[in-house]
Amino acid sequence: MNWDTLVAYENRRSGTALLFERIDDTLYASIQCPFGATLKRNPFRAHGILNCVGGSHTSAARRPFNCEWTFAGRHRRCCCYCRRRCCCCCSKALTSVSFGKEATMIDAENRIILNVGGVRHETYKHVLKKIPATRLSRLTEALANYDPVLNEYFFDRHPGVFSQILNYYRTGKLHYPTNVCGPLFEAELEFWGLDANQVEPCCWMTYTQHRDTEETLTVIDQLDIDNDQLNEEEVAKKFGWEEDYTAGKLTKWQHLKPKVWSLFDEPWSSGYARVVSIVSVFFITLSIFTFCIKTHPGFRVPNLRSLDHLQGNASWIGSPVVLWNSSRQLLSPTAMNQLDIINPKLFFVVELVSNVWFTLEYAIRFVFCPNKWKFLRAPVNVIDLIATLSFYLDVLIECLCLDINEDTIELFSIIRILRLFKLTQHSSGLKILIQTFKASAQELTLLVFFILLGIVIFASLIYYAERMQPNPDNDFDSIPRGLWWAIVTMCTIGFGDMVPKTYMGMMVGSLCALTGVLTIALPVPVIVSNFATFYSHAQARAKLPKKRRRVLPIDQAKLQVVKSNAHHTFSSHYL
Repeated sequence: MNWDTLVAYENRRSGTALLFERIDDTLYASIQCPFGATLKRNPFRAHGILNCVGGSHTSAARRPFNCEWTFAGRHRRCCCYCRRRCCCCCSKALTSVSFGKEATMIDAENRIILNVGGVRHETYKHVLKKIPATRLSRLTEALANYDPVLNEYFFDRHPGVFSQILNYYRTGKLHYPTNVCGPLFEAELEFWGLDANQVEPCCWMTYTQHRDTEETLTVIDQLDIDNDQLNEEEVAKKFGWEEDYTAGKLTKWQHLKPKVWSLFDEPWSSGYARVVSIVSVFFITLSIFTFCIKTHPGFRVPNLRSLDHLQGNASWIGSPVVLWNSSRQLLSPTAMNQLDIINPKLFFVVELVSNVWFTLEYAIRFVFCPNKWKFLRAPVNVIDLIATLSFYLDVLIECLCLDINEDTIELFSIIRILRLFKLTQHSSGLKILIQTFKASAQELTLLVFFILLGIVIFASLIYYAERMQPNPDNDFDSIPRGLWWAIVTMCTIGFGDMVPKTYMGMMVGSLCALTGVLTIALPVPVIVSNFATFYSHAQARAKLPKKRRRVLPIDQAKLQVVKSNAHHTFSSHYL
């Protein structure tokens, strides 16, 4: 006879009962009140094994049943009586019930319970074997995570991420939950022994965003744009004196070196550092201004020592001036073009004072820097050194009276203009802008490649287009001359010195201009996006609290718990 309902547990005082029902070959557990109403019904899941054999299934007869089950590792047996279709000998912790020959058996031995962060997850052992060489595929009851009383494995990990990990075992597809941070998801995957590269393509872009953010924050840390002063421990770490600081053996030199370094390299560190920064910016601006203004004709005078080998006369700065050499010969205008020009002594004095300051500043920063090799390799310091040496080379040549053209010497002084990059030490915005161009180097290289490609193509096209029709005023007599026209047109400058005069040439010129606009405009959004990314992260980083709560390592926390328990046990024993 086929049983439909089995009473597994009955409370005689309240009249409620725990029933097991078979519906369509599926076993369900439900709680029934005294009036016959079902309060809750769920697919049956528990922890034991029950087998009912023998007995009579008629309502009149009450023959005993022999019931056997296993719970918490112990084999139990009892005898019960049949009342209609009920058996009242069973426990709440059952996992399978057999209803005669037609009953459905649940494979309890193959099921496994995982308690992750207080959330219970149930699956089958063969599911965890789908991905070998992982933590879940090697679960055994000998592990310290196994609880024999509750028959479950406990892991103190993130339960939300584990849901996606367990689903990966079930479906073979790893998806990234958007409600957790990327590093947390990576740490969980590493703990469970899974490869982070197995994330599905639909989630890959969202998942890898944290890597780009971490790289951006690393670059911002290297730019050193924080305006907060470091404490003694951080300063010792920066200069490589952790051991001496921990031992309390810092010398006077080690105390002085960071202070002088911050005075010249960290304008925000103190009021004196701001004064030094203002002086440095003043001399940089003065040096660049002097270098540019001394080339104006109104501030230049002829070098009379170079007149002996010249002949003729000329005018000077718009005024009729007659110049004679030692032989009383007039200087011609052609000879004036060969005349050496020198600057008044005022410019030399200004440059001398400026370069003395630059020399002193460079020497102090080199002596007191944390890492001398890193200091020498810095591009700004290389520019500063070469610009300063070029001035002293100019002075040396002037003192030795060497016969070298003044313009040749000034050519090497052009590098002094690059001192403007020293201003990046005093502006976080300039640092971010330079880093933006570094981050956009690939896009800029691609831009240059396409511009060069377009220049060559349109220079060739304009050359042959202008020759296809009779054109006596053809400006494009060769492809090299067409290169100049192509680059000016693609950059939308258009000097007008070379213009096409045929219809074919005009069509080529129109295509060249349109191509230049599109080519130059394409990488601009990428550069703007990179700048916005760096700037927004820098602003957010500046608003973060610098002193964060210290979190102990897990091993140290466990040691404190063990000590606390031992102290509590010792106190209880003597009390």
